[in-house]
Amino acid sequence: MKQDTKLVHLAREKPKVEGTVNQPVYRASTIISPDMDSYIERHAGDRRYENVTYGATGTHNAKTLADAVADLEGGHKAIVTASGLSAVTLAISALVGAGDHVLVTDSVYGPTRKFCSEVMARYGVEATFYDPRISPAALQALLRKNTKLVYLEAPGSLTFEMQDIPGLAAVAKAAGVLTAMDNTWATPLGFRPLEHGVDISIQAGTKYLAGHSDLVIGMITANDADLFRRIADHVMAFGDVAGPDDCYLTLRGMRTLGVRLARQQASALSVAGWLREQAAVHAVLYPALPGDNGYDLYQRDFTMGASLFGLALKTPDLDAVRRMVNGLEYFHLGSSWGGYESLIAVNLMPLPRDQIPWEETSYLLRLHVGLEDPDDLIADLAQGLARL
Repeated sequence: MKQDTKLVHLAREKPKVEGTVNQPVYRASTIISPDMDSYIERHAGDRRYENVTYGATGTHNAKTLADAVADLEGGHKAIVTASGLSAVTLAISALVGAGDHVLVTDSVYGPTRKFCSEVMARYGVEATFYDPRISPAALQALLRKNTKLVYLEAPGSLTFEMQDIPGLAAVAKAAGVLTAMDNTWATPLGFRPLEHGVDISIQAGTKYLAGHSDLVIGMITANDADLFRRIADHVMAFGDVAGPDDCYLTLRGMRTLGVRLARQQASALSVAGWLREQAAVHAVLYPALPGDNGYDLYQRDFTMGASLFGLALKTPDLDAVRRMVNGLEYFHLGSSWGGYESLIAVNLMPLPRDQIPWEETSYLLRLHVGLEDPDDLIADLAQGLARL
C-alpha cells in the first residue's frame, strides 16, 4: 500500500462491534484470561509485547496505534508513550548508563537538551552538543570509546538547521554507536529515518499525527527486535503508558494526516515566501523553502516538510513585537504546533546553545501554518507587520 492508503486502512481490525468503522475504546486496567493456558500464552516471551496483559502496559488501542506507527515508519515495532517528551527521555535512558557518553545536536528541542545535560548527568552520563551542520568526518572525530548514542533532529528546534542524517548515521553505525532521531517535524510521510540508517525514530504524536491540539502522546519506533525489547522493557519499568482515549484520538487524527500535511505545507510555502520579501523581516528559517541554507539536504532526503518555520524580525524592540502579535486575528499565541489552527510563538529567552549561538539582535518567532486560507493568513501578517 502507498502511505496515504495505509493511513486509512492500518489498524482497522475486523470489528468486534458489528458495523463500527473505528476500533472501540478499551478502558481497562485488569485483563481477565478464561483459563490457565490462555493466561500463560498471553504472558509468555515476546507475546507479552503483543498481547494486552494489564492496563499499565497498554490496552488494545495502544497496541493498534503502535502497529500503525511502526508500519508507517518502516520499523520492526513501536511503543506508545504518554507524551512526546517521555518518548524522548525513555528512548535515551534505555540506551545509556553510568559512564557512557552521548552526542546531541546543538539545535535539539529544549527539554531534550535539559534532560541530557541535567537529568542524565546526575546518573553519570555525559552529553556533548555538536554543531548540527557537522560533516560525517567531523562527527567521527567526536566519537569516544564510551560513546553509546548519537542523537539527531532535523530540522533543529527554533533555528531549523538541517543535518546530513544518512551520512551521520553511517559514521555512527560503522563505529557500533546507536542513533536516535526526533522526526516530529516531517512525520513518516516526509522522512523515514530508519530507511536512512537511523536505529530509532521518535515522534511527538501530539503534533501532526493527532492533529487537533487536544492531547499529548509519543511514539518510539525501533528498527530491530532486540532494540524494541530493550526499549519496551525500559518503558514498562518506568510505568509510562498512554491512555486509551488518547490512543483512539491519535489514530483518528492519523486518518487525515496526508491531506492535512499536503495542504499545510503548500500554505506554509506561500506564507513563508511572502514573508521573505517583507522589509521588516530579517530572515525566514524554513528548509522546505528554496534558497534556505538547508534546502539542498531537504530536497535530497525528504519527500515532504512540515508547516512550521522560524521568522527573524529586524527589530530588537519587544514593544514593537508586542504591537505586531497582539492584533493578529488568525495566528494565535501558542507554544505547540501541528494542529489545524495557525499559531505564533515568540522566543523571549537566549537560546541555550554551545556550538551555534543565536547572535542576532532581532526577535526570533516561530510560525505554524494551519488549514486556513493562505491569503487570509498573509493579510493577517501584513497588518501585523504594519504595526511594527
